[in-house]
Amino acid sequence: MMDKRVFRCVECNEGATELHRDYSNGILKITICESCQKPVDKYIEYDPVIILIDAILCKTQAFRHILFNTSLDIHWKLCVFCLLCEAYLRWSLLHGSEQSSDPADIIRYTKEWEFYRLFGLAALELSAFCGSVLLFLWAVVARLQGGNLELRLLVRALLLSCYGKVLLIPAVIWEHDFSPLCLGLIKLFVLTSNSQAIRVILNSSRRLSLMAVCLGVLSETCVAQVCKKHPWSIQEMLTDLD
Repeated sequence: MMDKRVFRCVECNEGATELHRDYSNGILKITICESCQKPVDKYIEYDPVIILIDAILCKTQAFRHILFNTSLDIHWKLCVFCLLCEAYLRWSLLHGSEQSSDPADIIRYTKEWEFYRLFGLAALELSAFCGSVLLFLWAVVARLQGGNLELRLLVRALLLSCYGKVLLIPAVIWEHDFSPLCLGLIKLFVLTSNSQAIRVILNSSRRLSLMAVCLGVLSETCVAQVCKKHPWSIQEMLTDLD
């Protein structure tokens, strides 16, 4: 057993006290769910690559395994890493005409204040997205429906489901010019994963999760537009000081 806590059946979402039972001589027996009579978590025998493929396909069982039956605790590190990639991509698109083929210039790029400003902007947009989603779900589930909302688990699910942003890594490594269509597809994939994560955590309908994600996108877009109208450029600030 992993630890003494409540797990979830990946098939029917019923609670379970253990995923497998360890007998003598290293023999393991997977626990059978009392509700659906299927293995509580079939993924404990699967290779991580198979689990990742099922997660990419947004399978509910894979999401339940990752969010409920594992102690994966890399959501904050993943969040910072993705924000750094997104900030660098925005910076490279903003200063594309000024880029040099000299690899040593990368060090100079990362030291520029404009990069950190874009990192802060990306973090602000993500905060607006997550904050709006959590506020909407709290209002609907906790206030209107009288249900219990685990905010910590929801935050973890939202951040982990943003793993699709790692597709920006090729743009950072090879400085590839991603087309708007490609970036739009990456964004759509991330939002789809966000919606699926909300469904899994709340065991709710697809409509509720889509409404929450749409509201989050609206808030994120509003924050981006406000910041675009008031571009706090480091160069402009230095010019004003002069």
